[in-house]
Amino acid sequence: MKLPIFSILASLLVLSSAAMGQQRLKIATVSMERLFNEYHQTTEVQRDINIERARIQKDNNNKLAGIRDIDAQLQMIREKLTDKQLGEKQRQSLNEESRELAQDGKSKERERTEFLERRNRALSEKMRKQMRAILVKIERAVTERAKEGNYDFILDASGKSNQGIPFVIHARDTTDLTDSLLKEVNEDAE
Repeated sequence: MKLPIFSILASLLVLSSAAMGQQRLKIATVSMERLFNEYHQTTEVQRDINIERARIQKDNNNKLAGIRDIDAQLQMIREKLTDKQLGEKQRQSLNEESRELAQDGKSKERERTEFLERRNRALSEKMRKQMRAILVKIERAVTERAKEGNYDFILDASGKSNQGIPFVIHARDTTDLTDSLLKEVNEDAE
């Protein structure tokens, strides 16, 4: 049976406080969401990702323009084929040209969708890795602060359960470390 994270956390707090006797736990909170969103490297990564997305979209639009040109040529051939005075040899030639163009259009559309899927997948993977690296840096900073401040627990005040309920609903007499950690992690910002 799976216990919700909140139940596990509450149990740990109760057990820890019982084990420590009357000693008061030193607990702090932090907003990991704010730390992540306001970290200068997050903004840089998001900017780079948006630039790459724009490149992908531009390449996609160029490929679409080529496909639209083929569609326009096919439409002109269809219009020519409606001409009653068209000879049989010309009709066969136009039909052959139409088949070749349609085949080329299908091939270019397949290439375009494969290109788009491949590039978007690579971009998503790159973004996931970069965002994970940022989270690791932030987690290290929080862990270091916990050691320096001799905190028993640092809770993420921005964390929510699957139902959207905050994990930390109330934290009496806790220190919020978010602002000081933001200053620390953004020290090397340009």
